[in-house]
Amino acid sequence: MLEVNAVTKSFGGLAAVAAASLRVAEGGIVALIGPNGAGKTTLFAAISGFVAPDNGQILFNGAAITGLAPHLICRRGIVRTFQIVQPFGGLTVRENIVVGAHLRHAGRRKALMRAEEVARRVGLGELLDRPASALTVAGRKRLELARALATAPRLLLLDEVMAGLNPAEIDEIVRIIRDIRASGVTVFLIEHVMQAVVSLADYVYVLNQGEIIAQGSVSEIAAMPNVIEAYLGHGAAARMTTGAAGAVQ
Repeated sequence: MLEVNAVTKSFGGLAAVAAASLRVAEGGIVALIGPNGAGKTTLFAAISGFVAPDNGQILFNGAAITGLAPHLICRRGIVRTFQIVQPFGGLTVRENIVVGAHLRHAGRRKALMRAEEVARRVGLGELLDRPASALTVAGRKRLELARALATAPRLLLLDEVMAGLNPAEIDEIVRIIRDIRASGVTVFLIEHVMQAVVSLADYVYVLNQGEIIAQGSVSEIAAMPNVIEAYLGHGAAARMTTGAAGAVQ
């Protein structure tokens, strides 16, 4: 469904993403993980059109979308959420979601119906008339997800949608994401909450210093020394191996 081929993006001489390549198959949930500053959000921004890659190619269902404007990419079926959630605070929950729904529904009545349907799916059905500014952090995360879903995406990019949530709230978002996948929407997510990655991801890519350094299932990734090093620092893999061996003796 999504193909990212050797994409590079630099800012002021610093390569935020360096020749990164990955694939997201239709119908799955794929995770992109890595330490802070690895370039994950920049790669999402390139896929969704918010920054133009310096080099490389991005394909969606076989068609090149490299460098297209965000609204054109959204019309093709790719939509993203943002790590820093910024709803339209002066509008209600319903009105915020309608903004997304109008991408597919020019008429007000159909857009409102779509907004209500999506709100129920993410647990905001009882809060439709509440001002967005009055929502909790968890409520704002759900609203961000609802606005994206209202555009009827085929591929949903989630940028740390669980950041700042407590364990119960994370469990609920995990359930919602599973339901989204079951409805036919493919999910590609950036996530630091490993509990969620383990619960959701069919396949994982690891990005570090702009480069894809590993890929595989969650269990495969967790056992790779270079992934351990990326998260825990130089020598961490050897120390963990030594510690495990000492514990066995």
